Amino acid sequence: MSAASCLLSEDQFLCSICLDVFTDPVTTPCGHNFCKNCITEHWNSNDQYLCPMCKEVFYTRPKLKVNTFISEMVSQFRQEAQQKASSSSSEQQAAKPGEVPCDVCTGTKLKALKSCLVCLTSYCETHLEPHMTVSRLKRHQLMDPVENLEDRLCMKHDKPLELFCKTDQTCVCMLCPVLNHKTHEFVPLKEEYEGKKAELGKTEAEIQQMIQKRRLKIQEIKHSVNLSNEDADRETAEGVQVFIALKESVERSLNELIETIEEKQRTTEKQAEDFIKELEQEISELMKRSSEVEKLSRSEDHLHLLQNFPSLKAAPPTKDWTEVSVRPSYEGTVVRAVAQLEETLSKEMKKLFEAELKRVQQYAVDVTLDPDTANPDLILSDDGKQVNHGDVWKNLPDNPERFSFCYCVLGKQSFSSGRFYFEVQVKGKTKWDLGVARESINRKGKITVRPQNGYWTIWLRNGNEYIACAGPSVSLSLQSQPQKVGVFVDYEEGLVSFYDVDAAALIYSFTGCSFTEKLYPYFCPCHIDGGKNSAPLIICPVNQTE
Repeated sequence: MSAASCLLSEDQFLCSICLDVFTDPVTTPCGHNFCKNCITEHWNSNDQYLCPMCKEVFYTRPKLKVNTFISEMVSQFRQEAQQKASSSSSEQQAAKPGEVPCDVCTGTKLKALKSCLVCLTSYCETHLEPHMTVSRLKRHQLMDPVENLEDRLCMKHDKPLELFCKTDQTCVCMLCPVLNHKTHEFVPLKEEYEGKKAELGKTEAEIQQMIQKRRLKIQEIKHSVNLSNEDADRETAEGVQVFIALKESVERSLNELIETIEEKQRTTEKQAEDFIKELEQEISELMKRSSEVEKLSRSEDHLHLLQNFPSLKAAPPTKDWTEVSVRPSYEGTVVRAVAQLEETLSKEMKKLFEAELKRVQQYAVDVTLDPDTANPDLILSDDGKQVNHGDVWKNLPDNPERFSFCYCVLGKQSFSSGRFYFEVQVKGKTKWDLGVARESINRKGKITVRPQNGYWTIWLRNGNEYIACAGPSVSLSLQSQPQKVGVFVDYEEGLVSFYDVDAAALIYSFTGCSFTEKLYPYFCPCHIDGGKNSAPLIICPVNQTE
């Protein structure tokens, strides 16, 4: 019997009236089993004697006797269930702090395995068994154990929250639609759950995408750091090489200066030595003559004095030393040495600027003029590469992007990261403005071109006055007048530099700029000035130097 009972489930030992394990099981004539007390009370409360299971009617009340076979089976089942429960309880662990305890356990509270949303009770593995085996309990909704199941009851009606009010976006019980949420739209919790779960799926996908983008950005930043390290190493090596060469050049110039001065000093000393020898020789001859004159002057021989006087009276053959000087002139020696050093440094600087220009030219971009931003007085070429003042106002739409007063135009291309470079021919012009401007600049009425207003530019006035519009303006002293100007921007570095392309010379740099918007190339050919400034500004293709 023990082996047979192991194959049976609790459902087979449940009374269909009390839904509990049989107590004193009896069998009706139709073959169905009930608790003796359950079927007796059922027939006592009804006018007919019928089977609650198959509805068969008995015209006389059947005499019921306890079914000993089923009774023994039930007894055996109870014993095995108790042993199983005891064994299971010993294997289970008591609920730890932070874990949901079983609501049914007395004494030591075991860890809950599931919570029932219908019973609003949490069960350990042992006390969960009926929900796994009893048919009507199997229909209950189980979930991972949670605390405060009372929060799942409607606070107004003390009923389980089973519906979702889409109008108020809240969970409600079955009575709420009738009493408090009339005319509102309701759906079962499961339906709303599925919808929200789908939304969470989309949200999760979006979050994962954001995470992926940020991981890619981390890789990009790390790659940029590596590139920056390589650039720093290269610049350091080049800088060390240049400054060593400059140091050697300075030392060489200093040595040449010292050698020149020392050579002059040696020449002076040699000349002085020769003069002294010649003077000493003349002194010796003069002393000899002085002795002869003195001897003759003491002679008492009249005839002898008169005969020798003519020879001693004549002036001795001596050199005129009045204008003779041995003081050397060192004036201009240092100046000439410094000038020579400056020439050497200029050559080295030119090499550096040529290398720098070659590097920035690698970031050349194709820029074209945007006619929607052009002042109505300006004339743009069909290819969008040239602009000049036409002195004839055109009737164009005054859209927000257009400059209404100043003779300006922006490029079509915008830049919000990285580096970019373009070149503009300014040959033949007496006035012009060039640079970059941010997207939000004022384009109506008079404008003040300076960084505070979103402009980073240089300009030419009166044919030879070059100004960096830095606010306050900076006057620029250039060795030659640029015929072609290069404009370079490093967005992240906050750098805007201008180059004389033909001379490979740096004109001016705005440093420490803070860019937060899109930047556009900026052009202003200025007024035609009676034909003196009629030449156009021309955006040129960049020919990188070899």
